[in-house]
This record gives sequence, structure tokens and C-alpha cells, in this order.
Amino acid sequence: MGFDVDFIRNDFPILQRTVGSYPLAYLDSANTSQKPSAVVEAIEDHYLNHNANVARAMHTLGAEATAAYEGGREAVARFIGAAQPAEVIFTKNASEALNLCAHTLTGGLGEGDEIVVSVMEHHSNIVPWQLACERTGATLRWFDVTEDGRLDLAKAEAEGLINERTKIVSVTWVSNVLGTVNPVTELAALAHRVGATMVLDASQAVPQLPTDVTTLGADLVAFTGHKMVGPTGIGVLWGRYDLLAELPPFLGGGEMIEIVRMTGSTFAAPPHRFEAGTPPIAQAVGLGAAAGYLQAVGMERVAAHEQEITRYALEGLQSIDGLRILGPTEPVDRGGAVSFTLRAGSTDVHPHDIAQFLDARGVAVRGGHHCARPLHERFGIQSSTRASFYLYTAKREIDQLVDALLYTQKFFS
Repeated sequence: MGFDVDFIRNDFPILQRTVGSYPLAYLDSANTSQKPSAVVEAIEDHYLNHNANVARAMHTLGAEATAAYEGGREAVARFIGAAQPAEVIFTKNASEALNLCAHTLTGGLGEGDEIVVSVMEHHSNIVPWQLACERTGATLRWFDVTEDGRLDLAKAEAEGLINERTKIVSVTWVSNVLGTVNPVTELAALAHRVGATMVLDASQAVPQLPTDVTTLGADLVAFTGHKMVGPTGIGVLWGRYDLLAELPPFLGGGEMIEIVRMTGSTFAAPPHRFEAGTPPIAQAVGLGAAAGYLQAVGMERVAAHEQEITRYALEGLQSIDGLRILGPTEPVDRGGAVSFTLRAGSTDVHPHDIAQFLDARGVAVRGGHHCARPLHERFGIQSSTRASFYLYTAKREIDQLVDALLYTQKFFS
């Protein structure tokens, strides 16, 4: 069965909008994805018919809410191939999930220990580790990238980047700027060879790629709901259960406890140990619906469409003189985010100007450093424009993007 993008688009009412006199071409899915009716309706039904708090409520609504919340956890566990639902922890976003890792994994670190990240990371996978190094005295080191936007594995090996002092390796699976798909299984093997824990930021990967956490190699995997057609306000941390059971709590409060006395407390088993307070109940319901929606479409088909639409976009963008693509220019080991700079004659057009001119012609893109300022500095630029695609992106939207960029370029030249 072929991938019928127009059939898919019917599930996303917002894509029928116009911006001024132009049809909306939403090319900002790496920032947040649009939501199908099935997800919105699942959240609406929960609030209208089953709303209550979870866990201790002894009434019918409480039991229904608890079942719905844990049902969302089970749906996410199936979606990523987790061995059991208890390996799925709900957070408010991927940033909180990565902060959870940076707090709970680093208690025993000290001077001489090292944490390894990469220069292509989102700030959410840099700043928590910087703070952890400040607390513990550990040293932060990082992978560089090649000129074509791949991790510089040869340089890392020559420098002995991962060594007996390495305690944690935390990298992105798919870059939110370059689109690069990193060899995470190989990196996990390098980390485990020296006894280090492997943390993976999969925020851009889980929405696009078939995911099986049991074979991926990472020990902890963070991602977010709103990039995988789910609601905002919920993220996920998956971890090997034996590792989760060893980690201390991240936040204190209700639901994460076993027994509380004034002289001290004991804590619940995972996942509830890491879910203090009232959790994102309706969001978990919506995320479960999102996982079910993507499974029904088929993640292999989503990935194939992503690759095809990215290939079409790379060809179209490279037809524009003065446009420079950051990262791989071929759709090989590449996700659906394409960042670029644009010259008009002798003028470098600012990404914010590009974004505004494109928006005036119905095209929604992102302008800035995309929470990856060190990566932009590595390439000698302050910011870039990013177009990003998903299962609902149509080729005519890419054509609309190219036409709008040519219009912008002509204006500034």
C-alpha cells in the first residue's frame, strides 16, 4: 500500500488553513508537530467524561483516570519496544528527562571523571551536563563534527575521547539542525566498553524512525510527545529497569514515596519514583493516542516518506544559487530537518527576515540558532533558517518553500 499523504493530511484539520491568500505550508515539525483529530478527541473525551486524579482515588472516575493514564504508558512502551511499561517514565518534556539523567547519574562523580557529549547537541543535552560538572568537579568533553555535519569519529578516536575516565556519554540520535542520524549503537558499544552509561536524546528520532529500545544499545532514552503528533506538556524517559531501580529520586513529593516519616522516607519503585506530584494525566492519554496513530500508519512508512520528502527538498533547495545547506546534502542517514543560510547578491539575508518573508507567503519555518548555538559557532555562523518535514508534508509545500525563497532572495538583491 502506497503512502497517500493527502489521505494523512485529512486527519490534521489545521493543515487546511490559509495564511493570508496562501495555503499553509507547515514546515516547522522539528519544533512541534501538528496533531491529528484522534489525539485531540482522546484528550477531549478524557476531560469531558473521565477527569479525576490518579492512583489513590477510590471512585469510578478515579479508577477510569488511572486506567487511562497507565494505558498511555503501555501504549508508549509498545511503540518503542520497551520490555515492560514500568521502564517508561513520564516527564513534562525531553528537557526534564535529560535533567533527570544529569541529576541521578552523577551523584558519585568527582574530579577526574568525564562526561562526553557532542557539539551538535540541543542545549537541553549540554546545559544539564555542564551544571552536573560544576556540582561534581567532573570534566565535560565533546565530539566535534566534520564539515559535512557528521560526528568526527576519527578525531575522537585519535584524541581518546572515550576512555577509562568516561562515566557518561550523552548524544543526540538525530540532530535538530543538521538532520544527521548518528550511529548510536556503535557509540553505545564504545561507552559500554569502558563501563560508561549511554544516554540518548531521541527527540527528533522517535517521531521519524522505527524504534526498538531493547536493541538500540542506549541505557536511557529521552524524547517528547509534542514532536510525535502528541500533546505538549509531556515527555518520556525510557530506561533499563535494573538501572532505573538503582537511581535515586529526582523530585520529591506525592506519589513517588513508599513510606514518609519525619525521620526519613523510602521511595516507590520505578516508574513512580520519578513521577512526583499530579502527573500529566490527559497528556498521557493523548500521547497514548499519538503512539497508536503512528503505529497504525506504520513507522516504516513514516520513515520512508520522510526520506523521500527530504530528498525532494534537498534537490529543490540546492537549485537556489547562494543557498548553503548545513549538514548532509544527500538523504542518507539523514532526518527531515534542513537548516540553511541564504545570500542575495552580496547580502547575507538574516534568518528572521527569511522567516517573515516566507510566512507572508504561507510558509512556516524556523529562524535562529534552534537551541544549538555551539553548533552554529562551529560552522562560523550566528544563526540559520530551518525547514522541517513530517508524515503530512507534501511535495507541493516544498515547491511553495522554494518559490518563496526565490521571491525573498530577489527582494533582498
